[in-house]
Amino acid sequence: MSLTLSPTTSPHTGGGRATPRTARERQVSDFTALTAKVQERGLMRRAYGYYWSKLIGLTVAGLVLAATFVHMGDTWWQLSTAVVLALLMTQIAFLGHDAAHRQIFVSGKWNEWVSLIVVNLFAGMGLGWWQRKHTKHHAAPNKVDTDPDIDSGVLAFTPQAAAARRSRLGRWLATKQGWFFFPLLLLEGVNLHVQGLRRVLSREKVKRRWVELGFISFRLVSYVALVFLILPPGKAAAFIGVQLAVFGLYMGLSFAPNHIGMPLVPPTVKIDFLRRQVLMSRNITGGRWVDTFMGGLNFQVEHHLFPSMARPNLRKVAPMVRAYCEQLGVRYTETSLGQSYKAVHDYINRVGRGGLDVWACPLAVQYRV
Repeated sequence: MSLTLSPTTSPHTGGGRATPRTARERQVSDFTALTAKVQERGLMRRAYGYYWSKLIGLTVAGLVLAATFVHMGDTWWQLSTAVVLALLMTQIAFLGHDAAHRQIFVSGKWNEWVSLIVVNLFAGMGLGWWQRKHTKHHAAPNKVDTDPDIDSGVLAFTPQAAAARRSRLGRWLATKQGWFFFPLLLLEGVNLHVQGLRRVLSREKVKRRWVELGFISFRLVSYVALVFLILPPGKAAAFIGVQLAVFGLYMGLSFAPNHIGMPLVPPTVKIDFLRRQVLMSRNITGGRWVDTFMGGLNFQVEHHLFPSMARPNLRKVAPMVRAYCEQLGVRYTETSLGQSYKAVHDYINRVGRGGLDVWACPLAVQYRV
């Protein structure tokens, strides 16, 4: 199944008459025209000053925080240091995300090594595992049986996954799962570290396996050793627990609003690139503080359309993309941060109760009254 919008025409090469274009030509043309406008505005240029200041600034902030931790010594006030560290680690992870998307440098090798250093060495997570998963997500956001971000796990993100719960307890929990979502994010920090290690220690082919393993091992061992060297066991365990919990919550709060609650795409439906990325993504409105809090992920529509675009340019290109979508009649979704969290909660509960209206045809939903 292929989707089209209103008929358009193109000039006939032999004269002034217009001849209808094929659906594929119309769809490709829509994104090509937008890309040309974006490039004319110079919005695909690199933002070296922005990223170098981020890389240097966050590295210095980490060193200052480590010195502060050592200076404070044995005190329960160190739990506040754990919270600050979690916030810093999330901002660092955002940089790793940008480097993995080749937003920082023109050179692919430079981007790759920066992402390895930032994600593996600084944050202690596995780049290979995350990058493979994230690439599949970008290729087909919210597509059932294709997007790994909506695969069944502790929570059911699709009606099929909810219906597959066999036990009575499992079905009952699924009806309440929206209430569990945000508390479960407190465990996401642990999950991210575990999944990265599992991938790099697996028998699967992993690019730069020993680099990843070396960076992750050094980061995790040195971190745990320093915490237990400065703090007694009880406080050290509490410090690490708080840091991982806040890190997981912050990461989840930044990524969850992007696609959860947006339409699901059945496995058999084919959609052109522009509509595939726009219709399944949600932008978060707000000022510069939202840009900083979410690491630029609040411009999810623009990020999916132009994944290698430098983060500072996403805010600049958003009005252009919004106007272009309105011109085409393609729904462009944006909401406040609070409203997005409510939408996520309500959607997950609705899926668990079996009340989700499956998206049989994308345009039917778009134009449904």
